[in-house]
Amino acid sequence: MRRRISNWLLVLLGALIYSVGLNAFLVANHLVEGGFVGISVLLLYKMHWPLGLTFLLLNIPVLIPGWKFFGREFIFKTSVGVAAVSLFSSLTAKWQVPTHDPLLGALYAGVCTGLGLGMIFRTGATTGGADIIARLIRHFYGLSMGKVLFSIDVVVLSASVLVVGHETAMYSLVALFVSSRVIDFVIEGVKSGKAITIISDKHEQIADFIHSRLNRGTTLLSARGGYTGIGKQVIYCVVPREEVTRVQQIVQEADPYAFVVVNDVHEVVGEGFTYDSPPAADSRS
Repeated sequence: MRRRISNWLLVLLGALIYSVGLNAFLVANHLVEGGFVGISVLLLYKMHWPLGLTFLLLNIPVLIPGWKFFGREFIFKTSVGVAAVSLFSSLTAKWQVPTHDPLLGALYAGVCTGLGLGMIFRTGATTGGADIIARLIRHFYGLSMGKVLFSIDVVVLSASVLVVGHETAMYSLVALFVSSRVIDFVIEGVKSGKAITIISDKHEQIADFIHSRLNRGTTLLSARGGYTGIGKQVIYCVVPREEVTRVQQIVQEADPYAFVVVNDVHEVVGEGFTYDSPPAADSRS
């Protein structure tokens, strides 16, 4: 129950931050968004229709089929997200922070909208609109949600050229890019790192160097070459981003011909990331 309440509070806070980003930076600098919010912003510029009310009315037709195909829980969460954004964007409509530099306005808009949406998405809720349309198209036609969402954004931004001009539309692309990166950061968490896979005949020396110089643990995995059939030991370790270069230097020093793969990892939990050393064993056990 406590977690559910905290999730709903996070949705409301995210909707408030998102709405502030829309009004204070995006609308104040005459920029545009993608999706249903983008359509609402264009109607605000062209017809002077209130953003919050327009966004709510646009979502009603897609929430109804969404209820039928995706269930009550998903649509309830989405409806709360839609209603919260509609309410807060109406309450913050007069919060305007225009800037003399459109790029600065785009950056602030991207950070605020991305932070707000990331908080909403992290709870499993959405802000409806294009997201539901993408889910419906995937349901009936099997198309990728990412491609559908991107297509909708392209259509909205293309239409925005006729309303705000091509230069402002390009600044709006900057805001969308920044927003998407902030969303990823909020959803994936700050406890991110790099997973490094090392294949080398000198695996013992490399692992020892990683242990002694970086104070990081490693895991040795037994593998077999697909072509040669020769057995090998593969080193697997996870380190913070700033230590990747040091690991690469260690590998280069020990074996210049080693095969190394580096991957992004997120929400890393364990020694060296969420605590410094394993908790002491209970003496009573």
